[in-house]
Amino acid sequence: MLVLFGCLSMVSLCVGLFFWLQGALLVLPFAVLETLVVGVCFLVFAKHVLDQERIVVDGMQVVVEHEQGGVRERAQFRREWVRIEPLGGERSLIAVSGQGQSIQVGRYVRPESREALARALRRAVQLA
Repeated sequence: MLVLFGCLSMVSLCVGLFFWLQGALLVLPFAVLETLVVGVCFLVFAKHVLDQERIVVDGMQVVVEHEQGGVRERAQFRREWVRIEPLGGERSLIAVSGQGQSIQVGRYVRPESREALARALRRAVQLA
């Protein structure tokens, strides 16, 4: 990504510099502004490139980890006390709760597939 941004910036700034040397003085400031905006967009994208949710059903526990923008949230539940249910309708996020704590999952699953995810989670918890 950094190489792509560098190449894109160089082309834009070279074009801006060419036109500035030809007497079109406003092209270079707009090229600089464009480069800054694209750089900010790349930074925002890079911050969220590792966003993920992980659900592990292992033995007597269910561990749910959610990472978004570098902030990690982790909840651990006893398998026999965990509840898995949609928050609102069938297309809403799924709440995994128990023992006084709750965490929402399903952000990275298409809304129409969340009910199937909830069923699969319930089955995995029951079979483990």
